[in-house]
Amino acid sequence: MLHSHLTTLNAVSLVLSTFKAEGLSSEALLAGSGIRAADLSRADTRITTNQEMRVCANAVALRREIGLELGQRMHVSSYGMLGYALLTSATLGDALRLALRYPALLGTLFELSLAQEDDVVWFCATGYRESPHLAVFNAELCLTSLKVICEDLLGRSLPLVGARFAHPAPDYHAHYAHSFDCPHAFQACDNAFGFDPRWLDEPLPLADAVTHQAMAERCRKQNLEFTGRQSWLDRIRQLLTAQLQAAPGLEGLAEQMNCSPRTLRRHLHDMGCSYQTLLDDLRFERAKRLLNDTEWPIYRIAEHLGFSETASFRHAFVRWSGVSPSQFRA
Repeated sequence: MLHSHLTTLNAVSLVLSTFKAEGLSSEALLAGSGIRAADLSRADTRITTNQEMRVCANAVALRREIGLELGQRMHVSSYGMLGYALLTSATLGDALRLALRYPALLGTLFELSLAQEDDVVWFCATGYRESPHLAVFNAELCLTSLKVICEDLLGRSLPLVGARFAHPAPDYHAHYAHSFDCPHAFQACDNAFGFDPRWLDEPLPLADAVTHQAMAERCRKQNLEFTGRQSWLDRIRQLLTAQLQAAPGLEGLAEQMNCSPRTLRRHLHDMGCSYQTLLDDLRFERAKRLLNDTEWPIYRIAEHLGFSETASFRHAFVRWSGVSPSQFRA
């Protein structure tokens, strides 16, 4: 994945707090992500989806159904200013349409939409293009959290007429009944849950026109800043991707970005990453693709990624993935 989007720490913080109750240290869950414990205390920290997915992969390795549990705990209050803008909307439909306008602030990995079919409105999640082995986890987390948000906004439960999932039924599918008290379908065309269209016109108990207008304007400005950062990060990743065999270094990259090394370092820090974590991220993605899609010997992959010694590449790959390149390929 060459374009790793920026997102918030919401999901990562939720993973850590969920497992903390079970006595698991944050270090084990953050392993391989490049996220430091100090980053968690900064409200404006932004991380890449690759970093977020590394933490989630660590969580799924411990408990496969964790997506359903995390979704139940992802309340509307997790979304900062956007959450307040949604809560103060006039109706549920107004709130959901506002949320769809700012996917970057939601931090979603899906393309979300509302679609009416006959007498049912479906809240749909499609277009997933991230880690395939986390597709089930992300679908569970996404749909469960969206339903929780709807119920937070309404101040009551939202009766569903159905829920469908693009993946096959997992062996723990009985757990779905807790989040989706309705008929389920698996191996569907998309991920979605459906409800009566009349709920879209339901007035929200915390509606406040003045507060809503102020929060919506702040969301608009935050989204502009967020997407601006994303464009800047995409350009950095594009430059580094083209130079993996001979990485330019921080100073060389700063020159290519027409800024000083100090400015580049500060911007990367503000986005919750560094030159080295971005380079490692891109090398890891390229290494996985070459190991899966080619029969290149390990030493050639190491050279292609700019490692002077094969042993250095092996050590790095173990740090990134927890297994050696040969084990990953096997």
